[in-house]
Amino acid sequence: MGLSGWYEANVMPRLITCACSQGQVMKRRAAVVPLARGDVFELGCGGGINQAFYDRAAITSYAGIDPHEGLLDEARAAARQKGWQADMRQAWGEAIPFPDEGFDCVVCTFTLCSVEDPGQVMREVRRILRPGGGVLFLEHGRAPDPQVQRWQGRIEPVWKRLAGGCHLTRPIAAALTAAGFAVESCASGYTPKAPRFAGWMEWGVARKRD
Repeated sequence: MGLSGWYEANVMPRLITCACSQGQVMKRRAAVVPLARGDVFELGCGGGINQAFYDRAAITSYAGIDPHEGLLDEARAAARQKGWQADMRQAWGEAIPFPDEGFDCVVCTFTLCSVEDPGQVMREVRRILRPGGGVLFLEHGRAPDPQVQRWQGRIEPVWKRLAGGCHLTRPIAAALTAAGFAVESCASGYTPKAPRFAGWMEWGVARKRD
């Protein structure tokens, strides 16, 4: 394994997990994740960061995917500690290994920024959701301010290499709308104390449209 492979396998996941579990980020997770109900699927469940926020009494079943096996091990351990059965598999969002209309809710936190094909991922999310099913999202992406957008475009090529393919310039709620979801609620803002080029976040609920 070369230096690049060693970094991607051992260092990069830890850096991302650390960045995605800072205080302000965790406060926003605490506002979004407990809304999950019924049969729940988590896109990018590795690390198990969201496990602490699920309302176990409101969830009938829980499943998820993540491409990183090491982070999946941590997520499975967190599920065991929570005391619930969880079906977590190593897979990519472009090809979710679960049947059509199998879930009431999809939870997606800090994941759409790093997938290869966001459009295909959204098609897969629509496929596995039941009619009227919801997407709970918390993502960072393209800021509304032109000056910040310019910096995002400049920094993104290097940022992607350091942060596991993470993009800074992808739209969030607008991308869900374009993919056929109705955004029912959406809050947004810059994360306090974070650099503005990486700190714009949007979170809320989107519903699968017929």
